[in-house]
Amino acid sequence: MQVAGSGLSQMTGLSVFSRILRSDGIPGIFRGFGTSAIGSLPGRVLALTSLEVSKDMTLKYTESMNMPEATRVGIANGVAGMISNLVSCLYFVPLDVICQRLMVQGLPGSTPCSGPFDVVRKVLAAEGFRGIYRGFGLTAITQSPASALWWGAYGTAQHIIWRSVGYKDDSEKKPSHVEMITVQATAGMTAGACSSIITTPIDTVKTRLQVIDDYGVGRPSVMKTAKTLLKEDGWRGFYRGFGPRFLNMSLYGTTMIVTYELIKRLSVKQA
Repeated sequence: MQVAGSGLSQMTGLSVFSRILRSDGIPGIFRGFGTSAIGSLPGRVLALTSLEVSKDMTLKYTESMNMPEATRVGIANGVAGMISNLVSCLYFVPLDVICQRLMVQGLPGSTPCSGPFDVVRKVLAAEGFRGIYRGFGLTAITQSPASALWWGAYGTAQHIIWRSVGYKDDSEKKPSHVEMITVQATAGMTAGACSSIITTPIDTVKTRLQVIDDYGVGRPSVMKTAKTLLKEDGWRGFYRGFGPRFLNMSLYGTTMIVTYELIKRLSVKQA
């Protein structure tokens, strides 16, 4: 929806889903899945490790500050999310370029590719190493605050929910696994909703910048991409695919954080 011309861009997310299913079947819905799933594992390790380290450091440095606990937790999560995103961008931007080019095969302006290695070969041949990092600056500058917003909203929402149901840090009463999963899932949904509203316009420009090659004369740029999008659909064009992105960020955030927190709890050695 973000990349296509006036045809798909005017359709609803469900209509686009049905159209891909009819034309390409189940494999069409999962284009780029293998590259994304396998390729993202090292990136997630890098992102979550830097997240935990920077969050612990921020909580330590803010201990002496006179501020509400919810604010301190939100700041620590936000700073950690921003640092984590900056570190992981070095890995995820090339992966993003490869996966998105595989997803948009056949659309006007995209280069035909037979697989991830063919994408890398053609991008390197056309633009060199710089092509693999197309959109890096925009991603780093914009997604870092978005990541800070997601993690900050998640930390704050979780803290507020726990307090509202009667749990405190010094409380002897411990929540059940069901309660923990419910609270973490709710906080993850809240964080995803907040983040998607703000980041969808930026993501639309970034996605088009990374996958469209045919913009006329010269190398695609942020301004050229934004002007083309504005000319096609006006300001509403920047919110192309908002529904699917909202569901993606909310569901992805919820499943990721619930699984991550569960594994973290199971990994802690009992005293």
